[in-house]
Amino acid sequence: MIPKGSEKVRTFLPSKDFEVSKDFYKTLGFNVLLEDKDVTIFGIGQSSFLLQRYYQKDWAENFMMQMLVDDLDEWWAHISSLDLPGRFGVREPTAPAVQPWGLRISYVVDPCGVLWHIAQNN
Repeated sequence: MIPKGSEKVRTFLPSKDFEVSKDFYKTLGFNVLLEDKDVTIFGIGQSSFLLQRYYQKDWAENFMMQMLVDDLDEWWAHISSLDLPGRFGVREPTAPAVQPWGLRISYVVDPCGVLWHIAQNN
């Protein structure tokens, strides 16, 4: 039996350019919960992650995150209004579409290559 209160999991995301990545996540709407010179904790809703001043190309470009949202259309309107490619040099976000496995998802890639699945919460 596991102890109660150990249900929260947070991941560490890489950053190729720490300051650019911090600006990217702030622009997307994540809140800064804690910040120091090597780590920034971002939160949104009930979730959070740690952005770190660390980069390894193979890891970053094979890392994925999923964020479940109640209104993907509203999120898509927000994401597409930000001009992420123009501001951060990232790949154009992908419009929401139902994937073969059934989830409706929009894809966003951060400045170091982390792929985000912004998915409709069913």
